[in-house]
Amino acid sequence: MSFTMTSTVRKVREHFEPEANLDPQEQRALRGHLEQIDYAAFAANKEVLAKTLGHADLARFQRLALAAANARACWVAAAIAHSQKPSVSPQDVAQLSLLRTTYEELTEAYDALRRMVERGYLPVKSKG
Repeated sequence: MSFTMTSTVRKVREHFEPEANLDPQEQRALRGHLEQIDYAAFAANKEVLAKTLGHADLARFQRLALAAANARACWVAAAIAHSQKPSVSPQDVAQLSLLRTTYEELTEAYDALRRMVERGYLPVKSKG
């Protein structure tokens, strides 16, 4: 079993482990079914993402990374500004929470776009 740690969620991926009571032929058949299931999910992702996003390219990654960096800077700058006050109000905390959530969402979107490329769901267009 492997896992991926994101800033907010721990995602667990399980790999096929045949049951001890299955004979080798049944294990192969089950593996075949699971491969078909995995391919169906791959094909669905590829189709939907191509229709929705079209493609990925360096410019899209740069814009998304810049948006996440700006959101992080705004969040931290606001936290520093609030820390200069004698006390932090509930409204200040709510603002910080919104700014942090914005940063985290943009970071997760960047990571998701990268995973789409890694998994072959989304084609990458190079410049030119």
